[in-house]
Amino acid sequence: MNKKTIRDVDLRGQRVLVRVDFNVPIENGHITDDTRIVAALPTLNAILDQAPQSMVLMSHLGRPKDGVPDPKFSLKPVADALSAKLNRPVTFVAEPLTDAAVEMVAALPAGSVVLLENTRFFPGETKNSPELAAKFAKYGTIFVNDAFGSAHRAHSSTEAVAKLMPAVAGLLMEKELTYLASALDNPQRPLMAILGGAKVSDKIKVIEALLTKADKVLIGGGMANTFLRAQGRQMGASLVEADAIATAEGLLARAGDKLMLPVDGVIADAFKDDANTQIIPTTQDVPDGWQMLDIGPATVERYAEVLSTAKTIVWNGPMGVFEMSNFAKGTNAIAQTLAALTEKGALTIIGGGDSAAAVAQANLEDKMTHISTGGGASLELLEGQELPGVVALNDK
Repeated sequence: MNKKTIRDVDLRGQRVLVRVDFNVPIENGHITDDTRIVAALPTLNAILDQAPQSMVLMSHLGRPKDGVPDPKFSLKPVADALSAKLNRPVTFVAEPLTDAAVEMVAALPAGSVVLLENTRFFPGETKNSPELAAKFAKYGTIFVNDAFGSAHRAHSSTEAVAKLMPAVAGLLMEKELTYLASALDNPQRPLMAILGGAKVSDKIKVIEALLTKADKVLIGGGMANTFLRAQGRQMGASLVEADAIATAEGLLARAGDKLMLPVDGVIADAFKDDANTQIIPTTQDVPDGWQMLDIGPATVERYAEVLSTAKTIVWNGPMGVFEMSNFAKGTNAIAQTLAALTEKGALTIIGGGDSAAAVAQANLEDKMTHISTGGGASLELLEGQELPGVVALNDK
């Protein structure tokens, strides 16, 4: 972490423009998961403790068409929720690009908190428009990026704006980078990675990167089906990426015993929670019409045994279709295993996205060392890529 943070600058009297990640699920105007808002609070409170003139927050929400406002993606409900969390008023600005809005914010009392409307409502945000960044920049004299979940995207509110004023990291950004970097650059060994999710193609670069760094890479989820097909198994109706079979063959050939595949799996005769199920060894073909939807108990036992010696564990991607209770057992068991290892002193890092959701579903969030708020960003870091939103910040 060689970037300046809010600890390295004096924010007293400054107009602090902060990029946060408030991309939270909203149903019928109500936030159903406020994890990302809560994760930002240490940074926001630390800024307010320095007595700035104002703290103006920017975030995107959802995926509206570029530059097209859509009421269902408005951040207004977030302003109300944030006000309750901070225990102070939060002024919401629906039309932040107007001179009138800039003047209104400038006239607010010292220490005011402001939330601008969804950055993706404005043309050019996802194209990293310098013109749009200049309009955002009217709200600040210093820029703080605390949106790790968006740091892998070069957008106007993450990258272009950072070039227009002093730019530093928030505490959440610092925490994310510190944990993920410590896992990859100088890990306590053995370092083990658990990779799941649906597709090999989504994680080829991650697998390749981790095979050079980790002592073991354990595979689960739908991507295991493609590896098993590459070994010659017939996989029935299972999700298999035909275009990735040759890639999987190459990875298996290079990895040797470092890459571990499931030894058994839960198969079902339909993609539904009440389907008929069986447990079969992965040396056996999946019957026609059946599909593999979870790792089996023997795999859980084998993976737990291998992980028991780990000092550092990185997990990205569920072991099965964890959204259905009958196919969540493998994912839940891995989560329980990591929770127990954390208690014994292992460093456990959960790579955001579905992995974080699975840990939350198992009520084990407080049993892991670190749960990332950025699925895509953490994946790109694991691949060894630089994140544009981080590169743009000032070096120490």
